[in-house]
Amino acid sequence: MNIESVIEAKVKEVVMAAYDVELSSIEFQPTRKDFEGDITVVVFPMLRQIKGNPLQIGEKIGVFLEREMEEVAGFNVVKGFLNIIISDRSYLEFFNKIKNDTNFGLVPTSTDAVMVEYSSPNTNKPLHLGHIRNNLLGYSVSEILKASGKKVYKTQIINDRGIHICKSMLAWQRFGNGETPEKTGIKGDKLVGNYYVAFDKAYKEEITELIAEGIDKKVAEKEAPILLEAQQMLQKWEAGDEEVVALWKKMNGWVYAGFEETYKNLGVDFDTYYYESDTYLLGKDVVADGLKKGVFYKKEDGSVWIDLTDEGLDEKIVLRSDGTAVYMTQDIGTAIQRVKDHPDINGMVYTVGNEQDYHFKVLFLILKKLGFSWAEKLYHLSYGMVDLPSGKMKSREGTVVDADDLMADMTKTARDISEELGKLEGYSEEERQRLYKMIGLGALKYYILKVDPKKRILFDPEESVDFQGNTGPFIQYTYARIQSILRKAEEMNVEKKSTAKITELHPKEKELIKQIQLFPDTIQLAAENYSPALIANYTYDLVKEFNSFYQQVSILGEVDEEKKILRVQLSEKVGDTIQASFKLLGIEVPERM
Repeated sequence: MNIESVIEAKVKEVVMAAYDVELSSIEFQPTRKDFEGDITVVVFPMLRQIKGNPLQIGEKIGVFLEREMEEVAGFNVVKGFLNIIISDRSYLEFFNKIKNDTNFGLVPTSTDAVMVEYSSPNTNKPLHLGHIRNNLLGYSVSEILKASGKKVYKTQIINDRGIHICKSMLAWQRFGNGETPEKTGIKGDKLVGNYYVAFDKAYKEEITELIAEGIDKKVAEKEAPILLEAQQMLQKWEAGDEEVVALWKKMNGWVYAGFEETYKNLGVDFDTYYYESDTYLLGKDVVADGLKKGVFYKKEDGSVWIDLTDEGLDEKIVLRSDGTAVYMTQDIGTAIQRVKDHPDINGMVYTVGNEQDYHFKVLFLILKKLGFSWAEKLYHLSYGMVDLPSGKMKSREGTVVDADDLMADMTKTARDISEELGKLEGYSEEERQRLYKMIGLGALKYYILKVDPKKRILFDPEESVDFQGNTGPFIQYTYARIQSILRKAEEMNVEKKSTAKITELHPKEKELIKQIQLFPDTIQLAAENYSPALIANYTYDLVKEFNSFYQQVSILGEVDEEKKILRVQLSEKVGDTIQASFKLLGIEVPERM
């Protein structure tokens, strides 16, 4: 039980004894820097139930806590705020209990399982900047949920069918001359993406020709021969035409190999994969069943709808008049299929951009109306766009920033800034390259994840690789500094495993322990809010606190051996906590920098 819970129980006890009032909850906040204290009890909310002067109420509670709790060393009351001073002994007991706990902050995995969907790309182009934010969010939220005690399945649904795929296939047939990733040395997803662009170019040329012949623009857009041929190819695919299906499998195979390379470089992974070619017919039986139950209704043209106007939404089609499914139908079926495949799932997180907010409101509501208990625990991890300052990076066709190019660019930016600062003297070329990538990717990931998912981001590559301020490299540099201290401590034979025989703490030691104490609650809060930003900003606060400690307190130069032992142990625990936090964000930390 943490100290706040103990204080809460005692405050309720004294209020009941003194005022015969049962408080439902107690409001806490950290004590303001300009007052003495560690935890503040806010008295004002109690006045709704207790008649009296807040100063006197605070004094009465404070006297009781100081008398009854050995953890409380003193108190002061400022207006309606009771500032409680926690004893050094209490902080030392906490620290000695957790200093060697390698799983500090992590909760053992329970049977409560959740599935997190992220990435979910189309197979007609490479992954881009938007996919990077999606992947980083989905992966990090998965890791945070695991750390909070959940069993997690990471998944994606790959959009591997439809007219967009056929456009790339047709362009490759027409213009490809048998090109393959092996022959060209081009990544498979990029090669297929090039043919999607080639299709678009040929399509526009045909439209221009048809308009020149006097055909209306709208008609030309629908009647361009290359588009009609792509539509015929889609019909053949749906009919199972062997030649078309074989080409589809071959080109998708190239794309998957390319995606895997990008995922590996980005440091994300998946437990299961779903493919739209397998799931696009799912949901139709569910709609038929829902019709019988009265969840859906049929219009005169045979199309099937659901009326959600009572819930403040609109009417939504779930089956076309020709009996074909829409995206909503497929998503209903896929969700149900996932629970069939993993019966222990008790909730799902969909990492999808905020342009789909309405879609997921409707999807979740339909699944609830269909009577699925797990539908109560569905969450749309909605996120904003990522923009780049113009001219910072080259983008394909001036619109899409390729994920691989961005990662390579970040590594180069890290190299340029590191060399300029002279940070890596004495490193081998191999060590440098590994470190440039670690710093570059750390900068990219941290810059994106430190922002609340719902907010739009303006991503500045050079600003993200700054070695000062709220950045990944600043935190990585502090971790490396701590490792340097620990190596020197080992050379000096400082005893790291024993318990330091001291009873009083330096204020900076106390502040550092207080910050470490927050780690388990921060993980739980980040899991509840599906927000890696809470972990990122906690880590930055911890690092700021450590750097203040490092500047004001002698560590290895301390003459008192017991104080030196404690300070080395504190440094080590901060390093471990940085590493654990950054692992939840998918960021590596360097031993030297």
